[in-house]
Amino acid sequence: MLFINNKKKECMKKNISVIPFLRKNLFISIIVLLLSASIPGLHPQSYGETNKQKIYIIPVSGDIDPAMASFIKRSVKGLPKEKDTVVVFEMDTFGGRVDSALEIVDSITGMRNAKTIAYIKTNAISAGALISLACKSTAMNENTTIGDCAPIAYSAEGPQMLDEKHQSPLRAKFRALARLNGYPSALAESMVSIDMEVYRIEIDNKIIYMDSIEYNDLSDAKKKRIKLKRTVIAQGQLLTMDNTEAQELGFSMFTVAGLEDMLLKMNIKDYELVSIEKSWSELLVSFLLLITPILLLVGMGAIYTELKSPGFGIPGIIGIVCLALAFGSQYMVGLADYTDLLIIAAGIVLVGIEIFVLPGFGIAGILGFLFIVAGMILALQDFTLPDPSAPWEMDILIKNTITVFGSLFLSFFVMFFTLRYLITRIATSAGPYLSTSLSKSHADSMEVLKAKVNDAGIAATSLRPSGKMKIGDNVFDVIAEGEYMEKGTPIKITQIKGNRIIISKQDS
Repeated sequence: MLFINNKKKECMKKNISVIPFLRKNLFISIIVLLLSASIPGLHPQSYGETNKQKIYIIPVSGDIDPAMASFIKRSVKGLPKEKDTVVVFEMDTFGGRVDSALEIVDSITGMRNAKTIAYIKTNAISAGALISLACKSTAMNENTTIGDCAPIAYSAEGPQMLDEKHQSPLRAKFRALARLNGYPSALAESMVSIDMEVYRIEIDNKIIYMDSIEYNDLSDAKKKRIKLKRTVIAQGQLLTMDNTEAQELGFSMFTVAGLEDMLLKMNIKDYELVSIEKSWSELLVSFLLLITPILLLVGMGAIYTELKSPGFGIPGIIGIVCLALAFGSQYMVGLADYTDLLIIAAGIVLVGIEIFVLPGFGIAGILGFLFIVAGMILALQDFTLPDPSAPWEMDILIKNTITVFGSLFLSFFVMFFTLRYLITRIATSAGPYLSTSLSKSHADSMEVLKAKVNDAGIAATSLRPSGKMKIGDNVFDVIAEGEYMEKGTPIKITQIKGNRIIISKQDS
């Protein structure tokens, strides 16, 4: 927007006028007017020529994942840097990935001058609670909840709460955010750990919250000054609050009937709501992230098929496109970088050498696959090696490794059985292909007339399933039946259909 206004000023200084040109070119004038009316960034109302205070609304809904983190980072970066900027994060989430939530927290806390508000529209559970505490203030609709941020992992037995190694860094983050924005620290930590017991204590006409360890460390003299002690969170519970409890415990400013009611209670009257939504490209990236395992499965299976086929064709193109989409989606949300791309590219080059230069399938092909696998694992995460202080990174690495190798092996078996049975049957399926059978016709090829059923020879090339067979000094185009064969394998002709020669391996 500033760019457009600056350009206008430069044009005025240089006395450059486009009006005579547009008068001479009516068609161009119409196009310019249509574009200016349809593009939000060019519409006069977006120049900020209004005295109303802008309230920026950023939705945080659904799963907290890398796509959400990338969207919020982009949204925050484009906001004004003035002190009176008001940014409302509309919360409606049950949580998601820890690393993505921490990235969102960094984006919010990085807005030092702006007034950030967490507006709990429905729920802010788990990672949603962490994001809410990153805001300077919170307001909640009626019948909404916030809390319960214990780190969990899913197994065959269902969701399992992770150990102290995972809880400790999260508690430290909650404690730091609570101190930064004025929330009760002990209560914030009790959203993470189930072993904490937190008391509400009235001492010296003040209300404070402390855990059992801190309470036991008080001196006897200080304990005598305590007028009231009440257990807020018992051991074995995680802090989860509704809107009334959150207001009572100091996490929410007030309960509201909607966004407009919240702004009214904050004494913000003359305002303009500016809602920031995901672009079509961000929605596309979110979808691609969702189907990344499928893209890996199809991509690796297609490359394996290309290795088993002569030349380079549709399977190779499909494989490269699928892997490119899988990598591109990770790159767009900031998980992948150029190093990962170079590793994947090196793998594709090695696979290409195996296809076009070296016979069979050997070291180059294996190295190519390993490079592609390593590159895709790194592309699914924003770190190379797990950080010991962030134990969830090891969990992410294990999950990504299982995803990539699972896709690799599943694609291998799917494509193996497809090539082994389906394509072979299609290649050797019987006619008639026209209204008249051609089973006894050999006029199309003089080469076939030299071959007879039960003639024996050797494979002149690898048969995957098509290739060449050598009988004496003659070489024939043949199709293997039932299995793939390497060059030099003893084979014999089993059928001749039209101008196609069907072969099989000779019995030992």
